[in-house]
Formats: sequence, C-alpha cells, structure tokens
Amino acid sequence: MSSSSSSSGGMGALGFLGVIFVCAKVFGIAPVASWSWWWVTAPFWGGLAVLLAIVLSGLGITGLAYVIACAADAFSRRSKRPRKRRGLR
Repeated sequence: MSSSSSSSGGMGALGFLGVIFVCAKVFGIAPVASWSWWWVTAPFWGGLAVLLAIVLSGLGITGLAYVIACAADAFSRRSKRPRKRRGLR
C-alpha cells in the first residue's frame, strides 16, 4: 500500500517578510532600522490584530442592533397600551 501525504510545512509570506524585517532592523539596514519594533514585528501579529478587529466590530454591530430592536419592541408595546383618561372627578 502506498500512502502519500503531503504537508505544507514552513512559513508563509507574512512570516518570511517578518524575518526579513527583523534581520534588516538588527543589521541596521535603512529604512527599516529607523522603524519601531512594533512595525518590524507587525507581519507576525498583524493578521491576528485584523481578525480581532473584524470580530469585535461584528460583535459591536450585533449588540447595537440588539439594543435598537429591544428599544423598538419596548416602544411598540408602550404605544399599544390603552391610555388612562384624565378628567374632572
């Protein structure tokens, strides 16, 4: 029996770019040498930060829609109640 399994090990494009940036920063190659370490390491954590921003934005929009729906429901219930008549006794 022949079983062929292939796995694509190694690093992706962002990982490779991150290694290039770190080496350029360490060896003082311009313009990367003047960058902050946050920007140099951004290819390693940038994808996660973008994903987190998308998820949090989605949760915020969902929460806002829920609050608006609850407020609209409460308003419609309130407007359907019979009003008390005020008059002279």
